[in-house]
Amino acid sequence: CELIYVGDCGSAGRPSMRGSPFQFRLEAIVVEMQDSKSGVKCSEQKLNISTIPHVITGVDVLTWITNKMKTTPEEVQAFGTMLVAYGYIYPLQNHKKLVMCNNTSLYRFQTPYFWPTQNWVAEDSDYGTVCQMGWWVTIRTGVGTLFGSGTHYSHLHDWMNHKWDFIVMQATEQYKAGKERKKPDRVVFDCQERAYWIVNRPPVSNMFYQQAIMRSKVKSSVSLGALAKYVTTYKNHDPFLAPCLPSNPWQTDNDTYWTCNTRRVDVPTKMRVERWSFSLFELLSDLRGRDDFKTFLKKEFSGENLAFWEAAEELKWGTGSSMTSKAETIFKTFLAPGAPRWINIDGRTMGLTVKGLEHPHRYVLEAAQTHVFLLMKKDTFFRYLKSPVYKDIQKKAINPDPHNFSPAQLEQNAQSRSLGIHPIILWQQEEEEKAKAAAASAPVDVKAMMSKIDRNK
Repeated sequence: CELIYVGDCGSAGRPSMRGSPFQFRLEAIVVEMQDSKSGVKCSEQKLNISTIPHVITGVDVLTWITNKMKTTPEEVQAFGTMLVAYGYIYPLQNHKKLVMCNNTSLYRFQTPYFWPTQNWVAEDSDYGTVCQMGWWVTIRTGVGTLFGSGTHYSHLHDWMNHKWDFIVMQATEQYKAGKERKKPDRVVFDCQERAYWIVNRPPVSNMFYQQAIMRSKVKSSVSLGALAKYVTTYKNHDPFLAPCLPSNPWQTDNDTYWTCNTRRVDVPTKMRVERWSFSLFELLSDLRGRDDFKTFLKKEFSGENLAFWEAAEELKWGTGSSMTSKAETIFKTFLAPGAPRWINIDGRTMGLTVKGLEHPHRYVLEAAQTHVFLLMKKDTFFRYLKSPVYKDIQKKAINPDPHNFSPAQLEQNAQSRSLGIHPIILWQQEEEEKAKAAAASAPVDVKAMMSKIDRNK
């Protein structure tokens, strides 16, 4: 029982015995426990509708340890729990509770392939594959699994987004291979793998730190220079550092500022147009700037990249019920051979994207969308800034004159404050504009129009 107290505590709160002679002594005891004659009694047990072979109970394990070691019940309980905590024995029912219960709870011995002496490194991509499969189970059954909780899945996806398409492919192949196994074998294998990952799964925070360490380092002088450049660029657009033109609507109760800066205003302000030139991200984040960029792309007959980027955004932020239909439409429009608006991306990204669309999720187009964004950033964006389209909108842009209010007027405005423009009203206006644009671009049914004219007569 001295094994219980040996070693320093690791990150999971267990003694660290990897590579020590005590670990091999412990595994020798586990081998002895599995002896067919003098080991722990095992039998077949029915779990749900499957019959699982070589099942042991917690009370039988603790009884065997008591007879073997001749020690106190407290140390026997601690030793049995340690066997579960290290993954040598795993529970068949309550997977999250890594303790040895002194009752008829069902357990199995872990296969030696997963023993700690094998020194398998817990790869984050392998763990991501298991989480992806657990997430599919959650979507199918509506019940959260050990690796399928929404918050955990979202954090893991954000940190391993650069290789998530590969993870989805791995999960798909493992899922297909699992379906070919017999039901009892599949249950046993799932329990074994789950038990391994409960003990050895890499902490999400550690994965984040590892990725941060692997990033390229930047000199402090370079980072400070970039920060100074950023502040210089945006200082006139920061409402804390520069006044709002023509006036601050929260102070003066004059909503001209909001009217000049509605999401799809006909004539934008010079400050707004200037901000589009800062980066492609700023241009696409502003719906009015995106419309102007579309006008430029139409003149160059190269609007498919932006259309694909917008479709990927709709898939990412849209409803879950429409995800499958949107993914199918995107594939037929942009990715399928001979598609009407086929986009030019490299073969590897295309292969991963098309493969991922077999089981679509919100981020299935992330790699292709990033590729298209970088293409527009390197080439199209700079040509747009030099084009007559951007120069013309610069000339048309307005520069509102500042409103000068006396203290008495400001006080009067504060007392008779009016309601601002509600976001729902803006959203309704945008939906109406979208509906009008869709109706204008739809093909005209000549027969329906003629019949309508005849009815009017």
